[in-house]
Amino acid sequence: MAEYEVVREIQNSCANNQMRDVFFDEVETDDPEEYVRGLLKADGIQELTREEHSDGSLTLFVRSAGLNQKFLFTRI
Repeated sequence: MAEYEVVREIQNSCANNQMRDVFFDEVETDDPEEYVRGLLKADGIQELTREEHSDGSLTLFVRSAGLNQKFLFTRI
């Protein structure tokens, strides 16, 4: 199983508040996309897009429960 540092950003949907919630975690998974699907299973995912980077990191952009979230997976 691969080990990743995960940075999760949740955009604030309030009109005059541009702050974001940012969380850092270390996870072990063979499939980052499946990890995110499992994490947000209760909320339901309306949209998920995947962006792979040349340095081996992966960004997943998710729309779930009316919120936009970004997950950046970097191998440790």
